[in-house]
Amino acid sequence: MTTLARKLRLIDYLALGFGTMVGTGWLVVMDDILQRGGPLGAILGFTAGALMLLPIGYVYGKLVKLIPDAAAEVAYTARVFPPGVSFVTGWMMFLAYFLTCPFEALAAGKILGYLFPSLNSIELYRIGGHPVYLPHLVLGLAIAVFFTWLNYRGIQASTRFLKFTTFTFLALVIGFALAGGKHGSVANLYPAFSHSPLISILLVWQVVPWLMSGFESVGKSAEEASPEFKSGNFSVAILMTIFAGLTFFCLVIGAVSYVAPWQSLNGSLQFPIAVAFENAFHAHWIVNFILGTALVALLQAFNANMVASSRLLFAMGRRNLLIPSMGNVHVLNQTPVLAIFGVGGATAVAIFFGEAGLVPILEVGAVACAVGWMSACVSYFMMKPSLMDRAAALFGFLVTSAMILVKVLPLVPGHFTRYEWIALGIWAVIGFLVRLPARPGTLRP
Repeated sequence: MTTLARKLRLIDYLALGFGTMVGTGWLVVMDDILQRGGPLGAILGFTAGALMLLPIGYVYGKLVKLIPDAAAEVAYTARVFPPGVSFVTGWMMFLAYFLTCPFEALAAGKILGYLFPSLNSIELYRIGGHPVYLPHLVLGLAIAVFFTWLNYRGIQASTRFLKFTTFTFLALVIGFALAGGKHGSVANLYPAFSHSPLISILLVWQVVPWLMSGFESVGKSAEEASPEFKSGNFSVAILMTIFAGLTFFCLVIGAVSYVAPWQSLNGSLQFPIAVAFENAFHAHWIVNFILGTALVALLQAFNANMVASSRLLFAMGRRNLLIPSMGNVHVLNQTPVLAIFGVGGATAVAIFFGEAGLVPILEVGAVACAVGWMSACVSYFMMKPSLMDRAAALFGFLVTSAMILVKVLPLVPGHFTRYEWIALGIWAVIGFLVRLPARPGTLRP
């Protein structure tokens, strides 16, 4: 039997977790974060959010050590729930990872179109009033093809590229943050809160789980750990990813707030952060620098999420929860070849829907991640671990339940609209169709 290659070390898992977590979202939502909380409110909100995620990360570390299976949440729920629950959990979690791939591929067109306006030409059609340009499609498809090929080559090839992009990205972020130190003012940091201190912190805290999801992706590559890798280091990788994400967001929040008055950030602009730096520097080169940084983050996120989503799809196929052939492993490359091609092909199709077509599904994807976290916490609680571990699992369940309720309850601002419910229904139908060829109750060796 051909198994997945066992090559990954601690640094690889850290790059995978951080890469799954941080894409281009920070570039387009930072103005909203500062409007929600102000500089200090945003930093305290992210700190509170990261501390909230630590018990969930702790539970995941315990589960990955106990069940080092690429199925992750699917395998955890299988210990205590019937196969149907495992499938729903896995199918929702797969959505959360997979959607990042077409979203980042489309973001490449937006970023390069901003730098090179000639790319915003040859309009093919419109979705939701937003044009879809041929150069953007070609670029997105090229990115999808490249990463499909890279992941097909082997986990070493993809993680080598992932480590390069991750550390390049971090170096570039530190670079523009330091450059901003010479052109900003402490006065720009005031007022420190956008509302009262407590409200400011809470408003930012609400969005932290969506922006810092990805630490749990470590479990999807648990079967690819090097033989020398110590199982306790799964917890180390997960917790380090959470702290690395917190440090990154606090650094960007501080840099942006120092360079320009946060109230002046114009959310109607495509990239308000880049414009704020340009106004502070009185030079256009900083825009190229920041958008170049975002492009590196884009490649990092696409690659990491393709790894996570393909492993989850592979593991579900191996468990006969969906199309069984998805569980096949390439004899030479030791990669889940059909699962990788499946993610790559679905990404190529999704790109044609454009950003407007993906937005409702992205809202569903955010809740899907919370469903996965909640399932993992409930499963671990039911495995009857120690009292402290059960307390962490219970806390995770309460937090994730709140995350889901604020999106599905119609009384809460920001709840699902009919478009999100339609997107969820379509995803459920697709899940039903891929479930038909499965043979429930069997697990391939």
